[in-house]
Amino acid sequence: MYFELTLISYIIDRIFGEFGSIKHPVVFMGDFISWFEKKFYKDSIFRGSLLTFSLLIIIFIISYSLSFLPCYILAIFASTGIASKMLYESVKDIIQNPQNIKYLVSRDTKELNSSDINKAGIETYGENLSDGVIAPIFYLLLFGIVGIAIYKGINTLDSMVGYRDKRYENFGKISAKLDDIANYIPSRITALLITLLFFSLNSLKAIKDFAHLHESPNAGYPISALAGAIGVKLGGDTSYFGKIKKKSYFGYGKTEILSQDIQKAIALQIRIDIFIILSLFFCLGL
Repeated sequence: MYFELTLISYIIDRIFGEFGSIKHPVVFMGDFISWFEKKFYKDSIFRGSLLTFSLLIIIFIISYSLSFLPCYILAIFASTGIASKMLYESVKDIIQNPQNIKYLVSRDTKELNSSDINKAGIETYGENLSDGVIAPIFYLLLFGIVGIAIYKGINTLDSMVGYRDKRYENFGKISAKLDDIANYIPSRITALLITLLFFSLNSLKAIKDFAHLHESPNAGYPISALAGAIGVKLGGDTSYFGKIKKKSYFGYGKTEILSQDIQKAIALQIRIDIFIILSLFFCLGL
């Protein structure tokens, strides 16, 4: 277990967030994916698997070679894989600048009313709390710099080619499946943390009743937990690329969602900070 590395990495992220003057490792991953797709794309699962495993092998070699560096230097690299500060600030910004929701979601945003924007912000916070915070910490804690680097590679692959459309249904299938597997445990840990830190029995009930209704095997868990905790109903039919997509609802609460509900959702952040930091300090003392 990499308790010290995880603790230092998390604190660095919470203080500094993204290092704007340095090219983010995920950008390098994205550049490789774009290059491979441009050169070698073919509508086949095999060709997509070559992309997936070639990137992950490169990431493994680089991250493993870095793993011999001192802990404090490794923590700087590892912190770039945690998006806690950026997620919090991006969702909080929606309260004052609702038009910026277009940078956080893939759905059509031009016709969204204020309630829809607030709902999208809360859904983004719940889902990315798992993908961008808990999952990277989980793999960093278990496998060190190699674990978090490979997880970010899988996550980046899914975000770029893991779509169920004509172009990527086959090419991105392996990437999407790997992402589902990688997020299976973290998404459920995230839902449990939301339940515990909000002291909410409604979260438990919402997880039981709604989490399985999401098309993703993982995203429904944190979204349902958050909906139950703050008393709103998330989800519902959503427009993507000009077409309405039928989606289930998550939660029992109100459908008119206010900016105050975003505040309630992101109020979870300080509780998560305290829980993670104190838990890691406790483990280091054992």
